[in-house]
Amino acid sequence: MGKIDANNTLKRLRNRYRLVVMNEDTYEEVVKFRLSRLSVYIVLSSTFVLLTVLTVALIVFTPIKYYLPGVGYGDARQVKEFRKLKIRTDSIENELKFRQQYFDHLKKVLDGKVTELDTNKLTLPKIDNITD
Repeated sequence: MGKIDANNTLKRLRNRYRLVVMNEDTYEEVVKFRLSRLSVYIVLSSTFVLLTVLTVALIVFTPIKYYLPGVGYGDARQVKEFRKLKIRTDSIENELKFRQQYFDHLKKVLDGKVTELDTNKLTLPKIDNITD
């Protein structure tokens, strides 16, 4: 088998070719391109890299990632359920805190350890004794 020469390969990559698009009815040249294997390779590689970058950016920076399985974010319904559960647990924690505070104050009142006495005078209306 022959040895591959680097100069020969580079020359083949740089050889110029002409791509002509012709009208089939009139044989008129519509478009013509001067191409080399190297330029075609560079254009195709650049296109592939650009499409890959755009696809990754679309997935990372938009909510599409929640709808793709295997990405690790879960689906959108689970995220909504987690938010609802978080709100519910926060409200239950607040309710428990307020109840505990109420019971602590009630215990102080029942034990007689209230330091602030209510000094407001209550005026109650007189009730006539109603006998049946």
